[in-house]
Amino acid sequence: MGTHPRPSTGNMVIVAPVAGRVQESITVYSTQWCGYCRRLKAQLDREGIAYVEVDIEVVPEAADVVMAVNHGNQTVPTVVLPDGTALTNPSVADIASRLAG
Repeated sequence: MGTHPRPSTGNMVIVAPVAGRVQESITVYSTQWCGYCRRLKAQLDREGIAYVEVDIEVVPEAADVVMAVNHGNQTVPTVVLPDGTALTNPSVADIASRLAG
């Protein structure tokens, strides 16, 4: 994935997109076996919140992004918002609130 992490601010991390690349929807980093990921994706679907799903076990560089924003841990779901902030295991309410401004 073409992102470079920035320092953490509490449980929020800013992920800087690669130059010239604009992210317009949220990205959900997940795995096939993760129950928390399945629940979050179902909630996002129910709320009509568009997302791009990236399986960190299929896309190795995605695992690097997740580890960078989670202090070396492959914690999923990790969500990157259009403004570059990253949230770990957020609620759909947290995501909706951030998207609303």
